This record gives sequence, structure tokens and C-alpha cells, in this order.
Amino acid sequence: MIDQARLTPYGSGTARLVEPATTGTTLKSLAPEQVVRVLRDAGFLLLRGLDPDLSQFSAFVGAHSERVTLDPARSFHGGSTAQLVDAGYDSVGLHLENGNSPFAPTLTWFFCEKAASSGSQTTVCDGYRVWEALSDEARALFQEHDIVYSRRVEEARWKAFAAFHLGTSDSSSVTVEQLRNLAGGPGETAIEPLEDGAIHYAYRVPAVHETLFGTRLAFANSVLGPSNHYEKPRITLADGRDIPARVLDEVESVTERLTEELDWADGDVALIDNTRVMHGRRAITDPDRTVYNAQSDLDRSLLPA
Repeated sequence: MIDQARLTPYGSGTARLVEPATTGTTLKSLAPEQVVRVLRDAGFLLLRGLDPDLSQFSAFVGAHSERVTLDPARSFHGGSTAQLVDAGYDSVGLHLENGNSPFAPTLTWFFCEKAASSGSQTTVCDGYRVWEALSDEARALFQEHDIVYSRRVEEARWKAFAAFHLGTSDSSSVTVEQLRNLAGGPGETAIEPLEDGAIHYAYRVPAVHETLFGTRLAFANSVLGPSNHYEKPRITLADGRDIPARVLDEVESVTERLTEELDWADGDVALIDNTRVMHGRRAITDPDRTVYNAQSDLDRSLLPA
């Protein structure tokens, strides 16, 4: 329950559509602890009819977060909280936000300032449902083997990223050791400098894991996802083998069957549990749409008991 809001099912899973129950309800009216309690069970929320602007969206993100994380490779908006979704026009595979690196947030947010006239839906897929639908073979493989994302990152990009999160404007002074200290996430990360100033990292993490809200297992990862603004990573099992093609084919089939679509309307806001629910995008058929993204770590004082 969220005071001043009406909750109805969205799609075929546990997601919820959140709409105002009274005149004058705004994002600010919604109690963060109630929003988080509903998110715990829903996996993702679509908030509609609240008519926020970008600054109100940014304030809403901040009210639920102990830390907002940004990617300096994207353009900044909304008081350095929101970033324009600008990853071309092609469809985007399911993934966790920054899930192929040790910098994944626990929450992912979207704000649709101007909806597309056709297509261009954001896709979402609940990792709880995927895990339950996979075959015994696939489940055994991912329980027995972590996955590893590895790639090279150019000097200018990793230094800009680290400098931003260190709060310094002098990216030239940032060191590899400082980047190593920033690397968090639930997995293990090895970062090595290269001769040209670039770095190579390998991030080992389970493909199936517990979530922000409990011990139930979710198949939530970025094995099907893209790499925008950075070199595409190599994705293997922890022993160096490629993920078997038949297993990847099964993952693609199961996730597509369970994928929901966010059919955006002007002013919509989406809140996604980034430890449980993967997201992606259908191909953009209307380039005039405007959607912003934010990523943050949940304020743990809001975690339900």
C-alpha cells in the first residue's frame, strides 16, 4: 500500500502500476518507505499520472537513495542526477544496469519526458521468474559456475569515471589503485594497467544470486546485454570456457517469453530493483522520444523489516 496512490497489476507478473488516488498527488507525496515496501514484492513499478518534471524526478530519486551513481560517458541533466538515454536506436538486450562491471547500483530509474509515438518500449524481465523457468541443465551450470566479464577500457574513460566518483576534476591524477578501491559490487574484480594507459579488468560474479530484499534466487545479470560507450566485454564461465550456445539459446528463449514491455506515456516514472529485474529496449522507431535514466543505491534505512 502507498498512501494517496492506487496500485494495480502491471503485466503478467508481480509488477505494479502506481497512479494517484487523489487530486494533487505528486511524486513528493509518496512516502519512500511505502514505495520501497511495494517494490520489494513487485520487482519494478511504473508510476503514471503524477506529471513530474526532471527536477522533481531527481528529487524523488534522491529521497530513496544513499548514493546516486552516474556514468560520465553520458550527458548530465536534472542537477547531475539524471542522464539522457542516448544509446542509439537499435534494440538493447536484457541486462542489469552496469551489471558487467563492479559498479552496478541496486536501483535503476527511468523518467519519460516525451513518449515515442510508436514502438521504442523499455523491456523488463523478472529474474525470479527466469530462474524458475530454466531447465535443470541451465540451473546446474549457473549454480556451479560464476561468470566473468572482462574488457579493456581506454585511459581517458576509466580516469574520467574514477575522477567523477572520487569527486575531483583532475582526472589526470587518478591512479589505478584508486580505481581498484572504488570497485565494489558482490563479485571479485581484478584490474591491471596496460602499457598505453588503458586498463583491463575481469569481474567475476554469480549469474544467479540473492537480491536486495532477500535470499530468494534471481537469474539477473548482463550475459545478454549491450555495452554502450565502452568496449564490449568478453563473457565466459569462471573457468574460461564460453557459456554453451544451447544454454544461451535457452536463456534468450525463456527471457523473451517472460519479458514485459513498458509502454511509455508522457510523465511516466519507472523504478526497478537492479538486483532482481533486468531491462532492455525495443528498437527506437521515434527518435523524438526523451527518456532519462538514473541509478542509485537504496537508502538502507528504508529496507522493510
